[in-house]
Amino acid sequence: MRAPALIALFALLASLAACSKQSMEGYPTLLPMDEILTDQPLTPDPAPELEARADALRSRADAMRSQ
Repeated sequence: MRAPALIALFALLASLAACSKQSMEGYPTLLPMDEILTDQPLTPDPAPELEARADALRSRADAMRSQ
């Protein structure tokens, strides 16, 4: 009964060791929460473009409803 538990433990430890050897290249750097939660507006402001897309989608939906 001890052998299967030891084999499972060894397999778990081996898989964790293999996961930790992967390089972190290609992953984006993490930002501190203070930089993420600032009250500064985004540059450039995406609102006008998003509003134009929303208006276009609304007009398409209205056109499809009237058919």
